[in-house]
Amino acid sequence: QVQLVESGGGLVQAGGSLRLSCASSGSILGVNAMGWYRQAPGKQREMVATIAYGGRTNYAEAVKGRFSISRDNAKNTAFLQMNSLKPEDTGVYYCNADVVTKSTGLTRMSNYWGQGTQVTVSS
Repeated sequence: QVQLVESGGGLVQAGGSLRLSCASSGSILGVNAMGWYRQAPGKQREMVATIAYGGRTNYAEAVKGRFSISRDNAKNTAFLQMNSLKPEDTGVYYCNADVVTKSTGLTRMSNYWGQGTQVTVSS
């Protein structure tokens, strides 16, 4: 069974920084695309940043120049460095990944979500 576990969230003042981590565990052959999404109270979940296995990245306009996504392919882990945080960055941050597994001789890729980590930015 595959699990994605986020860590690193917390309370920070505006202008501060946080670094989120997402660790994948289970019977994993590999992890393709990974990404971070967030959901603010009363709003829909939105993409923050994604990174392909080869390192190509994509960012939401609202975080460009402030956030940086990276990954460690050997450890199937993704990171989100968040700088110059703003109150509007507040929300639950979720890790997402396309994970390749093998079970009963069948190789498949499935999409997984983590349980989320709270980020609160005070003004």
